[in-house]
Amino acid sequence: MSRKKRRYGNYGYEYDYYPPAREAKGGIKAQTKRGAFGESWWAKRWVQVLESFQIGERLSRGRSYARRGQVLSIDISRGKVEAKVQGSQVRPYSVEITVKVLSDEEWKSLVEAFARQPIFAAKLAAGEMPPEIESVFDEMKLTLFPSRYKDLTTECSCPDWSNPCKHIAAVFYLLGEEFDRDPFLIFKMRGLSREEMLVQLSKSHQESTEPETEEPEEITVPEEPLPADPDLFWRIEKPAEDFFGEVHIPSVPAGVVKQLGNFPFWRGEIRLMDAMEFFYKQASDTGLNAFLGEWEKE
Repeated sequence: MSRKKRRYGNYGYEYDYYPPAREAKGGIKAQTKRGAFGESWWAKRWVQVLESFQIGERLSRGRSYARRGQVLSIDISRGKVEAKVQGSQVRPYSVEITVKVLSDEEWKSLVEAFARQPIFAAKLAAGEMPPEIESVFDEMKLTLFPSRYKDLTTECSCPDWSNPCKHIAAVFYLLGEEFDRDPFLIFKMRGLSREEMLVQLSKSHQESTEPETEEPEEITVPEEPLPADPDLFWRIEKPAEDFFGEVHIPSVPAGVVKQLGNFPFWRGEIRLMDAMEFFYKQASDTGLNAFLGEWEKE
């Protein structure tokens, strides 16, 4: 069986024939409906790096696949990205992208350099990637993003003989959009997870800022004896009027959820954080009115 079907026009010219892809159900649709992928500088950098490899028209077809939801799943692990993409066949194609990972020693040196610059640690902890971070990689003769296409190894089970094919390109673009929401996935792909990064950042920062001090003496407090009268023990005191302190609506809606990060490769038409912010704002207003006794009774 040939790896690509060919047809001939009326004048005998040979041209490639690409059968239409099957409609995918429950796929990952790109949030961007038109124009460039990515909003943050690091997502745009990822896409720019890919487009600079001069890998042809398949990137354009990959964008179309990404927007139509032909990519069914993407899993990012240490040095590897695995995905399933619905093509023209019944069985989805398997895509694998292998990226060179940095060694533990290289990551340790990088994190120590990040910790020496408080703005780096603060932005990374807030889920942002400072633009100057690439200069730190350059100083250590390392790269955050692939500097050439040979830094990536890509494979797809489709019959297209070109590499990368449109299925790999679609995964490339969706990765860029996901990096936009969670830059820590770039570090994870290069060998260091979000949790490991934050732990190492905190440890390096403490080691560089904490002065050596003597351990304070342990102070023992004598235990308060229980009352002899059981009624006194079980009696419920009326709470003070300021028991709850000042109650107000949080300035940042869904703050706790935002600390947890975005749901990876969200499939909904509305961004998850946008939906969560809407419901958290409504819940905050309702909760405050209930606390103040000002809710409307139906």
